[in-house]
Amino acid sequence: MKEYDQVRDQLIDMLEELDVRLSKITNEVKHPEEPVSQDFEEQASQVENDQVLDFLGNAARVEIEQIRHAIARIDNGEYGDCEVCGEAINPERLKAVPFTKMCIKCASAIK
Repeated sequence: MKEYDQVRDQLIDMLEELDVRLSKITNEVKHPEEPVSQDFEEQASQVENDQVLDFLGNAARVEIEQIRHAIARIDNGEYGDCEVCGEAINPERLKAVPFTKMCIKCASAIK
């Protein structure tokens, strides 16, 4: 749909940035050049860092899936309509969160 070509391009850019970020996170978690420390405090710090990176990686994966879904909705001509109630999503909401699939009313009801 021509109406959302610019949004689609923006989503693709976001997807590429997230893919790069996720790749860096994944490489950091693996500690390829870093042996496990013999120091207990350092091990605990490494585990904590890994947990934070794991959380960030999972958040990136969720956002990637949301963006892919939004791109598919654009391609299918369904973008801009709430998946729950079917009403049009406010353009300002789409501008702020271009991968949203719900209007503010439905999103608020879920929280």
